[in-house]
Amino acid sequence: MERVESATIARLLRPFVTLNQEQLNKTSAYLDLLLKWNTRINLTSVRDPKEIIARHFGESFFAASRLLGQSVETVIDLGSGAGFPGLPMAIFAPGAQVTLLESNAKKTAFLNEAAYALRLSNAKTVRLRGEEYAGRADLVTMRAVEAFSKSAPVAAGLVRNGGRLALMIGSGQVEQAKALLQDVSWEPAIPIPGSHSRVILAGTRTIEVEPA
Repeated sequence: MERVESATIARLLRPFVTLNQEQLNKTSAYLDLLLKWNTRINLTSVRDPKEIIARHFGESFFAASRLLGQSVETVIDLGSGAGFPGLPMAIFAPGAQVTLLESNAKKTAFLNEAAYALRLSNAKTVRLRGEEYAGRADLVTMRAVEAFSKSAPVAAGLVRNGGRLALMIGSGQVEQAKALLQDVSWEPAIPIPGSHSRVILAGTRTIEVEPA
């Protein structure tokens, strides 16, 4: 398959984000690795490299640009799968420590190789289900995870007190998310460029602690 040059990647990502050359080089290497592994295990049903850039990378980098600020030191990507949005977030913000939480062994192997090949010292893979993980983070992300009604509360439980939860979902799931997670102070949903229905729904989780 023909390699997608970094200049083409930059053009395809322009509606979502502007990356520097180092970030573009890592994105190119990530795409190459994803395409190679996708012939052996099903990481994404999308096969066209340019569509992968626009759909997966674009959405993930857009989320990174909107969610990662100086107050975000730790990120947990629940059900990371092929690494979206966790790995692009690690590429975008080298100062943020990103945990890729994934229970599938083959996907975990891919994530480990990707983090090593891209020299992302700020990304680590943990092979556990969200319910089994004891850590908490400033920002928890969830994208394209099965059994949304079960997974969303698990994601919320990984957010530190005062931290933020970001769900990358269809606009039709917004009201369901708000009903499920009433301890999150939700912000207006952010439409994702180029999508008719995909949004980022983010909010702050504040847990009231009863006095001793």
